[in-house]
Order: sequence, then C-alpha cells, then structure tokens
Amino acid sequence: MIVIDEWQQEVLAGWLKDQPEAASHLYTYSGNKVDWKGIAEAPAYSGMIGEIKAEGERLLDRPIPVLSQEIYELFETTGNRISYEGLYFERRSRLASFALLHCLYPEASEYRQALIETIEAILEEMTWCLPAHMRGQSVDRHIDLFASETGFALAEILTLTESTLPPELRESVRAQIERRLFVPYLDDQYPSYHWETADHNWAAVCAGSIGSAALLLELDHERKAAIIHRAIGTMSHYLSGFGEDGACAEGPGYWNYGFGYYVYFADLLKRASGGRADLLDSKHVRTIARFQQKAYLVRNRPANFSDAASFVSVNIGLSDYLASHIGEVAFAPITIRAGFTDDHCSRFAHALRNLVWYRPDASRLEDWASGSSYLADAQWLISRVSSEAGSFGFAAKGGHNHEPHNHIDVGHFILIADDDPAFAVDLGSGEYTAQYFGEGRYEYECTGAQGHSLPIVKGQLQAVGAESAAVVTRIELGETVDRFGLELVACYPDSGMASYKRQFAWHKSGLPELDLTDTFQFREAGGAITEVIVSKCVPIIQSEGRILFKGSRHAVMLSYEPQGLEVSIAERPYSNHSGKEESYYRIYLISKDEASLDQTFALNFKFIE
Repeated sequence: MIVIDEWQQEVLAGWLKDQPEAASHLYTYSGNKVDWKGIAEAPAYSGMIGEIKAEGERLLDRPIPVLSQEIYELFETTGNRISYEGLYFERRSRLASFALLHCLYPEASEYRQALIETIEAILEEMTWCLPAHMRGQSVDRHIDLFASETGFALAEILTLTESTLPPELRESVRAQIERRLFVPYLDDQYPSYHWETADHNWAAVCAGSIGSAALLLELDHERKAAIIHRAIGTMSHYLSGFGEDGACAEGPGYWNYGFGYYVYFADLLKRASGGRADLLDSKHVRTIARFQQKAYLVRNRPANFSDAASFVSVNIGLSDYLASHIGEVAFAPITIRAGFTDDHCSRFAHALRNLVWYRPDASRLEDWASGSSYLADAQWLISRVSSEAGSFGFAAKGGHNHEPHNHIDVGHFILIADDDPAFAVDLGSGEYTAQYFGEGRYEYECTGAQGHSLPIVKGQLQAVGAESAAVVTRIELGETVDRFGLELVACYPDSGMASYKRQFAWHKSGLPELDLTDTFQFREAGGAITEVIVSKCVPIIQSEGRILFKGSRHAVMLSYEPQGLEVSIAERPYSNHSGKEESYYRIYLISKDEASLDQTFALNFKFIE
C-alpha cells in the first residue's frame, strides 16, 4: 500500500492533474463507461432491476417524508433513534432508487422528476447528520457517517447523470457538498474529527466518502490533493484496526460497510492517479479482503459475534470486485446476494456497485465450501460442514471484553444448521438507542453476558474490560475434528478461581457433534457454578441429562451427567436491531456442589436424525 507523507502531497497533486473527466471514473470490466442500456436489457440483471423498479414504484406513490424538528429532537428527549432515522433513510431510498432508474431508463420522465424532487429535499435538510451523532456538535461543521455518505452519493449521481439534470440543481448540489463537506473538512481552525484517527468503520466511511466526492467534483488540483492526502492518512488508521488475520471484530456486516467504502475510494483513487496510488496493493489489505469467505457458517448466516446480524447478505458488487482483483478471494454464492432493499440505510455506493461491479459470468458455488478457519488475532474459530445430511456451522471465540461494538462474550459459541433456528445462538445487535451505547449497554440481553452461552461463577457474570480476556491454550484444525482451548479465569476476577478452562471439540464426520468441557479450579473454597446455554430453539427435557432442541429440519440432543445438577429454563424477550421484540431461551444447569475445589462439566451437542 502506498503511504503518502507530507512532502509527497505535491506528487499526489501532479498525479491527479492527469485524471480523465469525472464520468470516466466509473467503468465496467470491459474498460468502458457503464453501459446502462446493456444492463437494463441483459437477462442476468433482471432480478436486480426488478427489485429497484418495485421500490421505485412503491416510492412514487408516497410523498417525500417530512423531517420535522420535533422528530429530530426525539433522540435527545427519549433516546429513540428509529422514528427520525426511518424517515431519513426513506429519503435515501428515494435517492438511490430514482437515480438508478433514471440511469437505466433516461426516457422515463417520472423517474427523472422524482429524482430532482428528492435531491431538492435533501439539499434543504438542516443537517445530513443523524441526531444520534450530533450531540453537542455544530450543525454547520459536523460530519458523520451519513453526511459523508450523502455527499458521496450526490457526487456520484452528478457524475453518472452528466447533463440530464437541470444546471441550477447541479450547481446547488456542488455548493452544498462544498459547504457541508469540503469546507469544514479542510478548516484548520477546528480540531480534527474523532473519526480521523479511528480504527473502525467510521474512519473508512467518512474519509472514503469525502475523498471520493473530491475525486469526482473538486476542480482545484491542489485542494483535491489536500483532501486526498488527509483521507489516505485516515485510511491507515482504519487498517490498524485489523490484525494480521484480517478479521473485522465488528463482524461481516461492518466489514461490508467499512471495507466497502475503503475499496470504493481505493478504486477511484487508482483510476484518478493513473494506477500510481493503489490502496489495495498490500498483503494486509488482501488478507482483509478474504475475511468475508471465512466469516460465514451456512449460506448468509455468519459467525455473528458482536453487533452483527444473524443474517448478512453479500454486497455482490464489492464481493465480485475483490474476487476479480485479489487472489484467493472466492466469488460468493449468488443466492445470498443482498437485495436492493436489504440495506435499511439505502446506501447509494453499495447499490450502484451491486449493478456495475456484478460479474454474471463468474463461476460460483451454490454455498460456501466446507472448511475451518482460525483467525488468530480475533481468536475466532469458524467451521462449515456440508454433506448430504445438510449444512452445519460452528463458531467459538476468545478475545476480550473491550472490543469494537463490544459484547460480554469471551468463550461464547454458535451452533447452527441450514435454515433452522440457532441451536446455540448469538443474538447479535440489539436496537440502537442512546442507552445501548451508554452506561446501561450491558443491561441489554444482546450485549450482556446474560445473553450468551457463558457460565455464572459464584453468582458472577463475566467482567467488562480489556483485561477480561482469553488465553488460547490449544488450536487444532483437523480433517475430522477441530479443537479449541481457552483459559478464561481473567474474565471472572473476583471468583476465587485459580483456573477456568473451556475446551471445544467439533467433530465433523457424519452428523456433526460438539463436545464442550469446562474445568474450574478454585484456590481455597469452592463455589456454585451455573452453566448457561442460550438458544433460539424450544428446549424439551427428554430425561435426566438429556435436553432436545428441535428445529424445522434438524435436531440437537444436549447430553450431560445429571448428578448434582438442577435444570431451569427461562424464555427471555429482547428487542432486535429493528426494534421488534423477539425471544430466546436460557437453559441453566445449576450445580449444587459448592464445596469442591475442582469441578468439571462435560456437555455434548449431537445432531440427530
């Protein structure tokens, strides 16, 4: 990867002087401008275009949502984000839908007019930032994820539509991007933005969007070089958030998001500099590009640790671009591509590239290939098993309890198969509210230890913080069995334990099964231990030492030695990321032995016919 120091800004400015006209930045794989007519008429794109049309027709019958001050202030008064954001993102859906439909069908006046009216409404918004990101910030200066994304989207739409929009509207768009992005970004009178040194998705999305908008619209080469130089510096911080294993600790959804915008910016920059500035040309970036194919368990169901969703569809444009440009990146199964409306934020950058970067001629499997991966820096073991019996997935993690979008989950695991509810579940991200990202974060089922498959030791849940961390004691990936061992005593600092070892053995032959062994050693006095399993399947007690979890296709039998254990089952409600209430089951295996210094619990999860 090229790293441009202060003295090299002049070099960058020289490279950018040679760039072609803005419209020629966006290419298909043939090296020409986007062939919108060809895409509109090609059968391979009919499904995608049908989704865009359906959303466009739905929105044509609806008025542009009104973003009132009263709704804007709900976040500060009640902590509610969804009310304002639902209206805001419907406006972005209008922008993406009508922009693409206008490009595909330029003769359709209704799409052009709807696009014009939507752009006019967005230009009149008090701020392009979300209320949740504004807290105490200046409306005139602040730049968040969505302000930067909006500016990038409008810049691309101007580039793609060329002269088909009214000249006065085009000038207004340029003026607003200048006022809301370029001027505050370059204003040295203010401190830098917090995301400029972040090591997570904010850095890539904000800097990548501003840099991309400058590549497309900024006419002054020196000023453009200053923006790009600054954005590249932020991208270095973003990459520092990845270990050598390339894992995104925020999960595959945030990988799609942050790394997607990194790639979008890198692609434009490479074209603008005539190939001389290539942000994809590094071993580290290539490893990050391969994270997606390691992160999935079954079809579009990933190892959804942290604030990741249980189902994450693939941005097929980004995925195909990486598979075409970087070795050993697999083409994703087309059956799990993200539909046009899957992104509730309606990001234009994703939607555009899902069309123009899609490779309909690529050779793909129907599902991810079987295999196991160990991501050493994240301390994740992820394994897929496919056979005539079905598709099965297992994942377990070490790590620590101060990760990006952190959950209290060191030693937690996931067990799924095909389309069944998760037999051992990670609830993923809950509803984002002010409290969710505040002091009460770990009171939520999704984020707290109580919502994960982790033991309670002497009444204590796992502790919060980076020092609450795992030590990997064993990792073996074999043809028939994977083994993963962790020392977790640091996660229970006041428990009186000298050691707590959790060991997984994942047997992959025939119908898979998982052996989980927990070994506790206390220093002086023993203590009560409660093993906890969290599941989306209704648990049915079959007999002493046997609990059945029955899905729609498969079933899992949990077996354990029942002596001295009391079983308790609780159904618990939680609010998912969309704010809808769901429920899950906590299975408690409660040990009555408080005297023994050494205690071992062996649990076997076996898929059965």
